[in-house]
Amino acid sequence: MKGTLKLDKKMRMVGTNEDGLETYFDTEVDSGGDNSAASPMQVMLQSVAACQSMDIVSILRKKRKDIIDFRIELDAEQAENHPKYFTKLKLLYKLISETATEKDLLRCIELSQDTYCGAFAMLKRANTEIEWEYELINP
Repeated sequence: MKGTLKLDKKMRMVGTNEDGLETYFDTEVDSGGDNSAASPMQVMLQSVAACQSMDIVSILRKKRKDIIDFRIELDAEQAENHPKYFTKLKLLYKLISETATEKDLLRCIELSQDTYCGAFAMLKRANTEIEWEYELINP
């Protein structure tokens, strides 16, 4: 995996991956930015959810379960002093499906957390306190 990060203006940065796809980063006005994009830590938090979502959605589809809606709500706490790493993370997995069962969803979450999601594994290895719960709605 390769990429570059380039200063755009003020504190706004543009990351480019090896396929030429771009990710923008910025910071608050108080820190010299324009607040025009997510901060690096916000992107990291969203990346954990994106990684897990891709795992869970993929596994559910392989099980031929329908997905009406899927989302992960995140709530993270950071250390008060620098480096302001994540000390605590709460995740709420929400699935709306007519065919998925609680057992299906729990197995998908387990596989993502324990086997597939590298972003989640990094937080576990950093001793981040992680709590999670789920909601399954079968309309």
